[in-house]
Amino acid sequence: MKFDIAIVGGGIVGAATFYKLQKRNPQLNLVLFEKEDLLSDHQTGHNSGVIHSGLYYKPGSLKARNCIQGRRELVAFAKEHGIPHDVCGKVVVATDEKELPHLEKIYQTGLQNEIEGLRKITPEEVKEIEPHVECIAGLHVACTGIIDFRAATAKMVELALAINPHSKLMLKTEVVGIEKKADGTIFQTNQGNFEATYAVYYAGLQADRLAKKDGVKLREKVVGFRGDYYELTHEARHKVKHLIYPTPNPDFPFLGVHFTRMTDGEIECGPNAVFTFKREGYGKTDFSLRDTWDALTYKGTWKLFFSNMSFGINEYRRAFSKKLFLKTLQRMIPSLTMDDIKPGRSGVRALLLAEDGDTRDDFRIEYHGNSIHVLNAPSPAATASLAIGDYVADEADNHFKLKA
Repeated sequence: MKFDIAIVGGGIVGAATFYKLQKRNPQLNLVLFEKEDLLSDHQTGHNSGVIHSGLYYKPGSLKARNCIQGRRELVAFAKEHGIPHDVCGKVVVATDEKELPHLEKIYQTGLQNEIEGLRKITPEEVKEIEPHVECIAGLHVACTGIIDFRAATAKMVELALAINPHSKLMLKTEVVGIEKKADGTIFQTNQGNFEATYAVYYAGLQADRLAKKDGVKLREKVVGFRGDYYELTHEARHKVKHLIYPTPNPDFPFLGVHFTRMTDGEIECGPNAVFTFKREGYGKTDFSLRDTWDALTYKGTWKLFFSNMSFGINEYRRAFSKKLFLKTLQRMIPSLTMDDIKPGRSGVRALLLAEDGDTRDDFRIEYHGNSIHVLNAPSPAATASLAIGDYVADEADNHFKLKA
């Protein structure tokens, strides 16, 4: 069977695009390829489960617009379909005088992005929300929340498949080769060959490799960064009510170690950010010769390392030291002790790196013949997934001339 559109990658953004394209084009036969046994088994299923407000992102940027629109749509979707979620709000706190200018900058950015319920709060007001936090200033972001992204992903795919019984979800199906034809693409997979007229790629940690297989002339490379989490013990959970974030370091593309109440009631603390020697490796000692060689023979990786040397060293020290991790957490909650935290899970974030070491921190899309490659969908991509799905569906309408 030849499909009209193939989507490669079953994370939440691929699932949202599958859903949006099928909803707009119920007559088209779509297929979603996912190489794992489950949907959302990599970046989507290993993130912190936060519905981001859009607080941090450059006003007018694609990232900001998609996050704000996507957040509103995601919350409505969760309410309609019974996805576990809670718009519980969060606090962003400054614990040092030198953080105050950046906290103010974040506040002004939030105002420009018209973030609902954003307000400055005093240390006393922070304590009314999070009694165990010690800080000198804070922001309250009422529209931030938490959600089960795995459940949201599964529901999007379920809804898409209900629209057209000829469309397919193919799990355990890894695309290992791509053959271009005049009227489409043949996908060589571990389950056999499949053909589609058009293709949209959301390959995450493998995005650059699949783009090259498709003939895209790509100069950037994906490099993985692992984030490790700790959890609060049952006895210490009362010290965190909702979400607590530090004022992030503006020099790095990470939000800093934070506290997150999950939809199952667990409290996670993290993540850090360390280079990983395996793109899809979630253990501290996981190793892939191919992934390591690809990363360490790329000059962009070394330029990133050398420009952030002290940060990287501190992150690695913290990755292997519970005591140092605790010290970071104690900047916001000084009463935490070694007995209050225990090792949790890990996630890996795909960074699209340029040769000069720059991290491509906004959405990056490449068009190639009958294909669209979403090469970079950084945080808050999960929050923005339904908006990104609409955006890419618009691009597909234009690029593939679906409405012609």
